[in-house]
Amino acid sequence: MRPAGKKRLSIQTMLLFSMAAFLLLSLCLDDAGLISSAQKKPQQKPKPSARPIAAATPTPSATDALGAPPPVPTLKKQPEQEVTPGDVISVITTEVLLPVTVRDSSGRLVKDLTRNDFRVYEDGRQQPVNDLALREVPVDAVLMVDASSSVATNIDDFRRAAEGFAARLNADDRISLIKFDDRVELLQDWTHSRFQLRRALARIEPGMFTRFNDALLLASREQFGDTKSRRAVIVLTDGIDSGRGTTTIEGALEALLRAQVTIYVVSNTEISRAAKRAELDNLLNGSSSTVRFNQIRIDDLKEGLKVLDQSEKNLEQLADATGGRLYKPLTFQALDSTYAEVADELRHQYGLYYPPLNKTRDGGFRRVRVELTNPIYKAHTRVGYFAPAR
Repeated sequence: MRPAGKKRLSIQTMLLFSMAAFLLLSLCLDDAGLISSAQKKPQQKPKPSARPIAAATPTPSATDALGAPPPVPTLKKQPEQEVTPGDVISVITTEVLLPVTVRDSSGRLVKDLTRNDFRVYEDGRQQPVNDLALREVPVDAVLMVDASSSVATNIDDFRRAAEGFAARLNADDRISLIKFDDRVELLQDWTHSRFQLRRALARIEPGMFTRFNDALLLASREQFGDTKSRRAVIVLTDGIDSGRGTTTIEGALEALLRAQVTIYVVSNTEISRAAKRAELDNLLNGSSSTVRFNQIRIDDLKEGLKVLDQSEKNLEQLADATGGRLYKPLTFQALDSTYAEVADELRHQYGLYYPPLNKTRDGGFRRVRVELTNPIYKAHTRVGYFAPAR
């Protein structure tokens, strides 16, 4: 009997477990159906209320926080620059400006003169002097470099000297950079920025031939325009034009005078002359057979020295006629002190104004002379100017 009871207990237990599993499965199916029906049941619209429900305020995004976009930019016409008392009044109106450099018998700059120390003559006739000021008029200075083969190996010396020159100018002075060889190229237009000049100096690349005369003419006609300032060109060159351009040295000088430009020439003629003489002496000191073998080169060196002599005379005439100066450093390492001297002269130049008594607008050339009441001082300025034409 006992074994049979155990067997019945086991069957009952199994039935109980089966019923429990069935109930659990039924509950799970009911829950799944509820979830499914809840997902399928459409949402009921809220009943209308007497009060309108306020709309929820959206969270501002990052772009909303920037505000409204700015208006589209438009180009504005620059206001016309007024002529101040320190500006150059064009000869087309009533006055002429003469930049005047004064030195004593030792060549030192004289910096403490007044209007009464000067006498101005135009075509031999004394003129009334209106005003006189030391460094009242800003300078527009063009730095020009001969990048032909004669200077190509020393461009770095010029770069260094040019940066030193710019550093010595006043803040209101402007500077531009022109390179010339077989082409004339404006590397930097007018700027007050010494950084811009430094970048432009890095773009100088050497060429072959020299269009010196064309470079002066183009700078005079196209670079200065109607600027109200003193005008100067500081050029590093040996002045030997290759003859491949369209302008003569006389044409270049006329263009400089018409534009009222003062030219300062930093000439490497002495440097070239020393190198040619050393090579020539070395060849001539050889044996007779060596001299005969190198006769073509010897003749070239002799001709080169003659060309240098003539070029130096031309450069001196350019500087004298425009009121500038010719500098002849002995080495390229001396360029720093040479350009510093030019900058010092520009800083201590007198701006001498006068209304010409001759009012005729005939486009003719008027010769000018400046004298000082103290005979130990010497005034240096341009030889004259071209009157306006009708």
